[in-house]
Amino acid sequence: LCTAPWIFLFTVWPLLYVKLYWKVKYSYYVFRSWFSDQWRRLMEEEENCAYDAFISYNSSDELWVMNELLPNLEGNGSSLKLCLHHRDFEPGRYIIDNIVSAVYGSRKTICVVSRNFLNSEWCSLEIQLASYRLFDEHRDVLLLVFLEAISKKQLSSYHRMRKVMLKKTYLQWPDSECSDPAQAQDLFWSQLRRAIGTSSRIGTEE
Repeated sequence: LCTAPWIFLFTVWPLLYVKLYWKVKYSYYVFRSWFSDQWRRLMEEEENCAYDAFISYNSSDELWVMNELLPNLEGNGSSLKLCLHHRDFEPGRYIIDNIVSAVYGSRKTICVVSRNFLNSEWCSLEIQLASYRLFDEHRDVLLLVFLEAISKKQLSSYHRMRKVMLKKTYLQWPDSECSDPAQAQDLFWSQLRRAIGTSSRIGTEE
């Protein structure tokens, strides 16, 4: 009786091993094929994005977006196409689905950062999704535009935002009290257009 388990082990286990081995190997190749297909589809979507940039902003800063950002990026014969909440989100669709489509359906996400932005749960979600995409694809798909001076203490709880700031340049909207506001703003728009039009890989080391 004591030898029965050993007989079972040495006769049945090799058969199970062979059967499981091929199942695992088959599953591996299926997964690898699926992953390659998903990655190829992602790259194709990026090449055929519906928008050049998704604008993430708090409603309290909408006046600046409509009066400053929109005319300077889409106006004057510009070929840039922006995605805006009120204009391009699909009515009746879940807000989270609209946000995901906006982030992944745009070549870049531009976060208009202000104190109002930092206090918004929806804005926080949008920058998190854009950050996940940035660190997943290793490409500069996220641009930060600061409307006002934000102290490091105020950014202390925004780990991903600080991480992005350490790895790439961000833009600061010129202070109205600077020596030549018009020239400073022209430079700001030139730098932002250039950032939207370029695509490069970034390091993601901790």
